[in-house]
Amino acid sequence: MPAKKAVKRRKESETEDSSLKKVKVSHRSHSQEKGLVLVLGQGDVGQLGLGEDVLERKKPAMVTLPEGIVQAVAGGMHTVCLSDTGNIYTFGCNDEGALGRDTSEEGSEMVPGKVELAEKVVQVSAGDSHTAALTEDGTVFIWGSFRDNNGIIGLIEPMKKCSLPIKVPLDSAVVKIASGNDHLVMLTVNGALYTSGCGEQGQLGRVPECFANRGGRKGLMRLLVPQMVTVKPRGKVQFTDVFCGAYFTFAISKDGHVYGFGLTNYHQLGTASTSTCFVPVKLTAFKNSTTSWIGFSGGQHHTVCLDSEGQVYSLGRAEYGRLGLGEGVTEKSEPTAVTGISRACVVACGASVSYAVTKEGSVYAWGMGTNLQLGTGDEDDAWSPVEMVGKQLENRVVLSVSSGGQHTVLLVKDKQES
Repeated sequence: MPAKKAVKRRKESETEDSSLKKVKVSHRSHSQEKGLVLVLGQGDVGQLGLGEDVLERKKPAMVTLPEGIVQAVAGGMHTVCLSDTGNIYTFGCNDEGALGRDTSEEGSEMVPGKVELAEKVVQVSAGDSHTAALTEDGTVFIWGSFRDNNGIIGLIEPMKKCSLPIKVPLDSAVVKIASGNDHLVMLTVNGALYTSGCGEQGQLGRVPECFANRGGRKGLMRLLVPQMVTVKPRGKVQFTDVFCGAYFTFAISKDGHVYGFGLTNYHQLGTASTSTCFVPVKLTAFKNSTTSWIGFSGGQHHTVCLDSEGQVYSLGRAEYGRLGLGEGVTEKSEPTAVTGISRACVVACGASVSYAVTKEGSVYAWGMGTNLQLGTGDEDDAWSPVEMVGKQLENRVVLSVSSGGQHTVLLVKDKQES
């Protein structure tokens, strides 16, 4: 008997030690460089953050924020900004709590407001009606709601939206978060993927088709409680990065393979078939011996991706020019090189629009012009990449771009600083 006691005592002291040694998570996707936030497109619910009088911008306009911003992301109809000190500011539609703060005062959702969160945040992500935040110790907080084709499904608890940040129940430290329209993907420190949210289109990668509609007989908790994605037949694959489209997910494994799951009705995952992938599929379309893939972004039905050489590729649905491959192009089932942009370092998609930022700090846009998201000043579609220009872009370099349902957000900095 005494031996057992000793073991127990040792265990207790070990847990005390581990709580003292709080990890600080890091991942190459955490932005460090601070800049200014520019917005363009439609803003009828305040997603431009320019107040109640400005409901659209044809050219990029600056948002007034109290701090330097290191990450600016567009949700469906809201915007989330992360400051260099780890604070979060939000603006836009708050019908389902996506702003994470009280907006009962009239017009307060139309301008940036701070989310109260005690921990320092290192990364944010946003979907149609939800926002997620990753803290420096690898904890994830979330607010808003996930939806499916029939409406709200909840966030942590079935049918309940959260208007203030709530902790995601997960034991592992997370190093990166990514949001689709209605799902959240979390990459842990040991290379595992956890998903939660809507699973109707296979975007969780762990819910079979028979349970995809509201969790089937197992109910919504099957969708809302984060669970690990496993790769069959090999079992445990370690992942190093993850990216989302509206209804699909891409993940890169430690050995450089690209996996995908979710909606691929226009081949946006690079699959030969258009059948939904409810489990991770190793995507042979991305297995080029010379190409190392470093970035993916998905819209509603298309994907834009980036290799380590700075070349941009697109695949999926072609309407409105969202592939950037010129007029008269049909859908692509394999990554196809986009010409006219070199040395790209960031790619991003809105629903039917695409963007690339170059190492020199230029931003190119293409796709549907209806919502004025391209920065061309008119509503024409752009079938090939067009460099975005405007008064607010003069003498500035673009650091990143993010696009939502009808609006787009840029992070820029003055040239003399760089």
